[in-house]
Amino acid sequence: MKIVDLSKPIRYNKFDPWFMKVKIKHKAHKKAGLLLRFLGLPKRLFPKGFKGWADDTIKHMGVHSTTHIDAPWHYTPTVNGERAKTVDEIPLEWCYGDGIVIDMSHKEDFDAISVEDIQAFLEKEKLSIREGMIVLIYTGRDIYNGTKDFPDKGTGMSADATEWLIDQGIKVMGIDSWGWDLPLKHLIKKAKETKNSELFWEAHVVGQRKEYCHMEQLVNLGSLPYTGFKVAVFPLKIEGASAAPARVVAIFE
Repeated sequence: MKIVDLSKPIRYNKFDPWFMKVKIKHKAHKKAGLLLRFLGLPKRLFPKGFKGWADDTIKHMGVHSTTHIDAPWHYTPTVNGERAKTVDEIPLEWCYGDGIVIDMSHKEDFDAISVEDIQAFLEKEKLSIREGMIVLIYTGRDIYNGTKDFPDKGTGMSADATEWLIDQGIKVMGIDSWGWDLPLKHLIKKAKETKNSELFWEAHVVGQRKEYCHMEQLVNLGSLPYTGFKVAVFPLKIEGASAAPARVVAIFE
């Protein structure tokens, strides 16, 4: 069995937007040693060679700060009038299945991925999408991961393409760009220029009427074949949360 990691490391990055910066405090082994002595265990009774345990504290990390899966609750409080699922309520059956890579690496920055783009790729490669698959959109923009350009460059999904995937029976999909839609600043600029209230976050907003989850900030999609593998994407079980970090992997038997 071969496993390919599709998740980026959780670490501090000075180029992340302020609202997504991760801060971790690492505690040395000797700190626990001092704690044990404080609790009453003399150093002479420590196991041979034991200095205490290392420990770490995540001081700050938003649930969207790294490779993560968004729950329906992220997009909207209700889906077709019913309460949207939070991340701890996502059925685990959605989170494991046959994977398929849709290669959209040719798309220019700020040019949204359309239904026609996806259908043309599938026809060219003689591939098909089946219900329950986990669809991975490969844009190649993970090369910017960790740089100041990452949030502001790239292609992204259109509303129509997102809805089309859902209509094929897809509950979980993901992308290696910073976000699922076109870059946030670009969308804000275009919405203001066109005075079009339907433009901003159009792919996310599909979740108001059709239930689905998507992953953002995947890596290594370019190293995968288009099919022939499983995908596992199990989020941390954070009660009531809109998303959660996930260790996303591709599994080859």
